[in-house]
Amino acid sequence: MTAGPLHAYLAGTGRDGQGRFASDVLGLSDDRLEEVHDYIQWLFPLQTRSAAQPQSPVLSAAEIEAIRNDPQAREMLTKAAERMLRFYESTRWWLTGFDHNHLRITRIIHSLRLLLGPDEARRFHEAILALHDAAGTPVNARSLGFWAEAAGR
Repeated sequence: MTAGPLHAYLAGTGRDGQGRFASDVLGLSDDRLEEVHDYIQWLFPLQTRSAAQPQSPVLSAAEIEAIRNDPQAREMLTKAAERMLRFYESTRWWLTGFDHNHLRITRIIHSLRLLLGPDEARRFHEAILALHDAAGTPVNARSLGFWAEAAGR
């Protein structure tokens, strides 16, 4: 039994607000991941409402606990982080001073820390920083600060 819609989604049994399973979203092309703006709140949920997608659900304490203790949900989160890292590795448009993907990256790091732990958040953060450094450090200091804070640094 799942603790709520986000837990069900990450466990592979529930659908997001558009009727997609998490596995469907992970199969989207890089172009579609860039164009679609309503999946990140489901793949990487937080306890706070999204300003960009206010209709998306927020994590409850019960869901946090359930996701942390559900191997399938944890595996889906790991796969989602791997997919998003491949997206950031294969695209370059986010490597600029300001881009909406900077907000997505903050959310991903924060969600990973909350649900999978600090090691997973740091791994993602370090991989993003390596891409940023290789591109000549184009991202603004404010976004870099948000990423570091989300990673617990």
